[in-house]
Amino acid sequence: MSDAQSAGGDARGSVTDPYEVPADATAFACPRCGRPFARERHRDLHLGQDHRDLDDDERAAYEHAREAESDALRRFRIVSLGTLVLLYFGFLFLYAIAG
Repeated sequence: MSDAQSAGGDARGSVTDPYEVPADATAFACPRCGRPFARERHRDLHLGQDHRDLDDDERAAYEHAREAESDALRRFRIVSLGTLVLLYFGFLFLYAIAG
């Protein structure tokens, strides 16, 4: 028997209630499937990606969340590239001085 089956789920690995939300935590639940999310933006992204039958407000929220996620990812890539360039030249200068 697999771990998923022994945990109460079927062979695909889903379990009956895999989401445990602390009583004092704020959760944003999906109106379609009930899955809880810690942030409203995450719920909006979930709606747009997993549930295609969105009304106009949900579609606008999804587009806004997707744009914000894209901007955050772009910023992460730029900062990561800058950090790698600084590390590379830092090691290069260190090698030139100490080597």
